[in-house]
Amino acid sequence: MQAIVSLVSRLMIAAIFLMSAVGNKIPKFNDVVDYMASEGVPLPNVLLVGAIVVLILGSLSVIAGFRIRIGAGLLLAFLVLATYFFHDFWQFEGHEQQLQMIQFMKNLSLMGTLLFLMANGAGAMSLDARQSARPAN
Repeated sequence: MQAIVSLVSRLMIAAIFLMSAVGNKIPKFNDVVDYMASEGVPLPNVLLVGAIVVLILGSLSVIAGFRIRIGAGLLLAFLVLATYFFHDFWQFEGHEQQLQMIQFMKNLSLMGTLLFLMANGAGAMSLDARQSARPAN
């Protein structure tokens, strides 16, 4: 049961990152670049391509449980930067500050989740577990 729960959890964690790349950033590339530029992100075209690659590779790593510490680390780095640039609630007042704080706290909880994966690994139903179970030649 624990192995299945770990697998389902990894799928649920990765869903937000993978859908962010394939459901938003890729099909709305130019709009996202414009938004990034308006938020003061340097080299938005280049960094958006990098973000898309990080989101896809990190998500697939977490889903498969393959080198999960690296994949979770990539997603963590993405979140730290995205949170700083896009959810700077301290710059706002009133309702907008509340909305940005909610997004900031959501990202903070996801960062904790990724740190947990980095510390504890992917679980039994993962490629990492299969590799460690193979006998050494």
